[in-house]
Amino acid sequence: MGLLLYLIIGGIIGWFAGLVAGKDMPGGIIGNVIAGIIGAWIGSRLLGNWGPKLAEFYIVPAIIGALIIVIVVSFAMKSMRRRW
Repeated sequence: MGLLLYLIIGGIIGWFAGLVAGKDMPGGIIGNVIAGIIGAWIGSRLLGNWGPKLAEFYIVPAIIGALIIVIVVSFAMKSMRRRW
């Protein structure tokens, strides 16, 4: 049950980061989950563990980290499309 909650919260964080950035994450729901989980890890490394915690995610650093992931991935996908 903990893993399912972890994946759901990761997906919501990734989805929210995509909304805030105004960019779509490639891969749909799976891309959102990956962006949320990796973003939470990056956010906790850059900003530390603070703020409200839900399903092992510190929400504020996780959203900021997911924003970074979404922006970097969308920039990389955009530059790859230009080459082709």
